[in-house]
Amino acid sequence: EGYRVILVNSNPATIMTDPELADATYIEPVAWQSVKKIIEKERPDALLPTMGGQTALNCALDLSHQGVLEEYKVELIGASESAIDKAEDRLKFRTAMTKIGLATPESFIANSMAEADDAQQKIGFPVIIRPSFTMGGSGGGVAFNRSEFTEICQRGLDASPTTEILLERSVLGWKEFEM
Repeated sequence: EGYRVILVNSNPATIMTDPELADATYIEPVAWQSVKKIIEKERPDALLPTMGGQTALNCALDLSHQGVLEEYKVELIGASESAIDKAEDRLKFRTAMTKIGLATPESFIANSMAEADDAQQKIGFPVIIRPSFTMGGSGGGVAFNRSEFTEICQRGLDASPTTEILLERSVLGWKEFEM
């Protein structure tokens, strides 16, 4: 009550675009350039990116890095820029987990195939390859041999906007929980 809700969604078929759910609905790409135009027009007080998945989180980071949030005095709510960045950046996430005493599988960051090869020699097979800053981990996978490794690493490096992959010792058979 008392809040004006502005919704941005690129998918017109989703229930979130129902006119009953927001005071203003924009069917636009969830990219910083298009969201900036909406911010210029609507002048919101706050931005809640945690309801829009990976795309919205990345967009919020871009809006912050481009100075849009500061320029229009838009507060990021639901998750801070540093929390989003820490969750998205594989090395920062690993460091944060280690700092609070949680063990993580041995891993290395690589920005090239040469660095990936060095890491794989230390880890062995199978190895999990995770590109940084991709939608739902797209571009990654598990390599059980040299051929798969080369293919997945190259795909991951190409998919990552930062040309960065995390190579991690496989813990196949363990359970993974996402929150």
